[in-house]
Amino acid sequence: MFKNLLLVCVGNICRSPTAEILARHALQGRDGVQVASAGLHALAGHAIDPMAAALLRERGHDPLIHRARQATASLLGDADLILVMERAHVAQIAREWPQVSGKTFLLGRWDNSEVPDPYRQGRIAFEHAYGLIEQGVARWGKYIS
Repeated sequence: MFKNLLLVCVGNICRSPTAEILARHALQGRDGVQVASAGLHALAGHAIDPMAAALLRERGHDPLIHRARQATASLLGDADLILVMERAHVAQIAREWPQVSGKTFLLGRWDNSEVPDPYRQGRIAFEHAYGLIEQGVARWGKYIS
């Protein structure tokens, strides 16, 4: 059903790259499924946040391949499903790219929850965000073929 998944947050250095890496891992072996991430105000070219990277490494994932990139009309248009971290992201995408609003949803849709931004906060904020992302990826996984 969904072959091209795009995960979106603000800077594309904390939440969306974590979600991208977890989704890529969760969807391994599903033929033709591609997973990417981007930011609405990306810190383009930057690596993943050191704390987010540490949490991913502790759980056996390689965060070193990530470089932040800006969400664009083309990138959003190519996605079959766009998952965002906050309701404000849904609203911004609807304002700036209304043509993709019908395929844009909260990662935490099934719990009606948002993933708060841990940027420049302590480890506990990153662990909380990681847990919510992990839960959201698991719940969306059954809808992605």
